[in-house]
Amino acid sequence: MDTQNLNTNQLIERCKKNDTAAQIQLYKQYYRAMYNSAFRILKDEFEAEDLMQEAFLTAFTKLHTFKGEVAFGAWLKRIVINKSLTQLKKNNRYNEVKMDVIPNEDTEPVSINYELLNVKSILSSINSLKDNYRIILNLNLIEGYDNEEIASILNYSNENVRTTISRAKKKLQQILLKENPKMSMYGR
Repeated sequence: MDTQNLNTNQLIERCKKNDTAAQIQLYKQYYRAMYNSAFRILKDEFEAEDLMQEAFLTAFTKLHTFKGEVAFGAWLKRIVINKSLTQLKKNNRYNEVKMDVIPNEDTEPVSINYELLNVKSILSSINSLKDNYRIILNLNLIEGYDNEEIASILNYSNENVRTTISRAKKKLQQILLKENPKMSMYGR
């Protein structure tokens, strides 16, 4: 076990005893990553900040349920993501998955020259997608969840997740090609 995990486990044990200094230390260790996860879903700085604070309060009050089967950061991120999705539903900004109709000619595989892209343009394009596509791509590509985990988080079937990810990637590809026509290696 590396020293980072050892320190985190020690902090968790101290937090279980309501040690405020340990809670602050654990907060400082994870707040940026948790804020980023909330912001990618909510797209609002203040809402993400509030939600992250709420998620830490929830985590500290439910720390006795943390069994250490997954990393603490993964457990905390799940709380943040679940709270973010709940907040979106409360805001009526997120509906059940509605599939975009993507014409067949746009679904043909296109060879892309990725050297012409930068991270900012990709993230900007992801953020321009409708909420269900944006969220599912964030969970998959950025947060690193697999299809089964996303199905569990969103309460969808594995098939629905797989289909939505595929369609979201195709829609993202369309946006990227439209914004960067030189990106196609075949000059479509």
